[in-house]
Formats: sequence, C-alpha cells, structure tokens
Amino acid sequence: MSTEPKKRDLVFTRVFDAPVKQVWKAWVDPEYVMQWWGPEGFTSPSAKMDFREGGTSLVCMRAPKELGGQDMYNTWTYQKIVPNESIEYILNFADKDGNKVDPAAMGMPPGTPKDVRNLVTFKDLGDGKTELTVTEYDWTVGQMMEMSKMGMEQCLDKMAASFAKA
Repeated sequence: MSTEPKKRDLVFTRVFDAPVKQVWKAWVDPEYVMQWWGPEGFTSPSAKMDFREGGTSLVCMRAPKELGGQDMYNTWTYQKIVPNESIEYILNFADKDGNKVDPAAMGMPPGTPKDVRNLVTFKDLGDGKTELTVTEYDWTVGQMMEMSKMGMEQCLDKMAASFAKA
C-alpha cells in the first residue's frame, strides 16, 4: 500500500465577456492584478510585475480586519510566456521582499506545496468572449488544496466583475 499522499491538479475554466487582450492584461498589468488577486473580502494593495520569461512578480493579498488584516505575499516566477495564449509560472509563498518562505513556517497546513506550477491559457471564442483555463499542478489532496480551489474560484469571480465594470 502506498504511503505517498494523493496528488491532484486543480483546473479552473471560465468564459469571460471580454476580449483576449483584456483578459491577458488582467494577468500582466499591476493595476488589473490588484483588482482581482485574493479571495472574497481580501484586497491586493500591491503587485510588482516583472512579466517576462525568467522574471518574478510579487503580489500581495491583504486579509480583512476580522481575519487579522495581515499581508501575505506570493511570487510568480515565469517559465514560459506566449503572448495572448499562455503563461506558465511557479507560485511560491514569500515575504514582503520576495524571498521564498516555506509554507509550514507560515503556519500553513501540512501538504501545502512550496512550488506550485501554474499554467494559464487564453482562448478567443469570438464575439468578445475569452475562455480562460488555470491549472495548478500537483496539489496534495487535503485542506489547503480545498482552500486554494475556493480562493481561485473567488479570484476569477472578482476578475469577471472587473470586466463588467470596464
């Protein structure tokens, strides 16, 4: 019997009422990233984007006051970028200066991965609509995977709302 924890990829697909260029911009322009990064009730006070292959962006998510109000940081280190088609990056927990932090040292539940490979793809559906697919690879099945799943779904809800305002 295997003692290895079960792993699973999380896949999110959404159709946005926005053209590919606008959905792409939501991932690369700091003003847009700050509108949607973080689950419901969280804000993103800063996004320092170094959007190029080999570059690393630093995004901040601020918890609401009732949950402590603390800032949490992630880095997105870009592996491969195909303009208006795909973005592949590694997500890590980080400190405010962008240094990697072990999730366990931050009090995250066991099984929280250190390096989460993400692939974001953009598909033009015509009529100003875009299909976005976000894949987060190799999550350990458990509490943190479920929290990440809920968080990304809420981020995509906020992204859809930002397009409705535009």
